[in-house]
Amino acid sequence: MNHREFVAANTALGRSALVPEIALHLASEITPIWQATEDWLAERNLEPPFWAFSWPGSEAVARHVKDHPATVAGKRVLDFAAGGGLAAIAAAQCGAAIVEAAEIDPFAHAMIGLNAAANGVEVLIPTDDVVGTACRWDMIFCGDVCYEAPMTQHILPWLRLMARTAEVWIADPGRAYLPRAGMVAFATFVVPTTLELEDRTERTVTLYRLDASEPAEA
Repeated sequence: MNHREFVAANTALGRSALVPEIALHLASEITPIWQATEDWLAERNLEPPFWAFSWPGSEAVARHVKDHPATVAGKRVLDFAAGGGLAAIAAAQCGAAIVEAAEIDPFAHAMIGLNAAANGVEVLIPTDDVVGTACRWDMIFCGDVCYEAPMTQHILPWLRLMARTAEVWIADPGRAYLPRAGMVAFATFVVPTTLELEDRTERTVTLYRLDASEPAEA
């Protein structure tokens, strides 16, 4: 079974709470991976299936894009740490010229491809780690990427460099490692979630623009 077949077998087509107009392959109570144990994942040499869920940060970005399509029309867009590619699909539907969805997990690559096909849009999927590459985008979306200190320290200097030539959005649902300097809030959403993913039934997600004037090492 290849990655695409595995994803298709372990998810079901559904819709997120905040962006119901976009179809997504998701883990649910009727799919095996929803209740997978660590042993089950280890037997299959799998990382935790973050790609199988619709996360609040991506939902907030996608909702804002759908409500304000002019923000992406004609732009080159990167959905960074894209998960299932929800924000990328929203951008493609709203007239972005080129949309890329970056992930390092091959199962996420398969998920993004399936989700893009389900919505009839084209999303390019880089197979390498884009962190450290030169900027080739006008906009970069980051949905909930500051959940761990090592992750934040790895990506933030690069994102600040990107913000010199691209508009960088960070969607944060209250994670501990969100940097405070150089973050300009511009929208807020209350996103329904589940206790299987979060410790509450909804998250308040703030969308920030990253200010390039802050030092790259901040």
